[in-house]
Amino acid sequence: MATNLTDNVALQLLCNTAATAGGLVALISAFGPVSGAHFNPVVTIADRVFGGMPNRDVFPYIASQLLGMFVGVMVANLMFGLSAIDISTKTRSGGGIWLGEIVATLGLLLVIFGVVRSGKSSLAPFVVAGYIAAAYFFTSSTSFANPAITLGRSLSDSFAGIAPKSAPGFIIAQFVGMALALVAIRIVFPDVDEFADEILMLHEED
Repeated sequence: MATNLTDNVALQLLCNTAATAGGLVALISAFGPVSGAHFNPVVTIADRVFGGMPNRDVFPYIASQLLGMFVGVMVANLMFGLSAIDISTKTRSGGGIWLGEIVATLGLLLVIFGVVRSGKSSLAPFVVAGYIAAAYFFTSSTSFANPAITLGRSLSDSFAGIAPKSAPGFIIAQFVGMALALVAIRIVFPDVDEFADEILMLHEED
């Protein structure tokens, strides 16, 4: 939509940022009470590492994240007149961009665990959306910070797309960011095991 409205790249990024942030507030608010609003494999894995999720749930969560992302990108492509699968040609690579993804993912996890530890999980939709909106501009990579998102965006030759050849570098950087975040969270929030089951928001137990 952004490229249909303007040729100005800065305005296109601003449009993309606003749509992403608004969508995150709505989706986290709606699905937080059901699943904890886990839309991101690195969040799910981090939650498992700290004991907030049983092993049996990890694969179904990640499979659902990937399936949802692929279905979502196909629907979006069709809405805007593209083929359901429209492989991106947008190359995104280089040390600075990969560092941006490390920073984006590290920061996202610190923010998520921090807001939950504060006892203000009800603010998580706004805090996460605000962080991602800011990270679109303060990181060199425009903050994908999500392996499922990265794979999905490789199937859309649009402003937000990423060429398949660039995706592995982003995903590796995201997992590096996650690994660093696991260490940082343990240091900054040593009681993380006590609140990990509330990530992103307290969800229903069996």
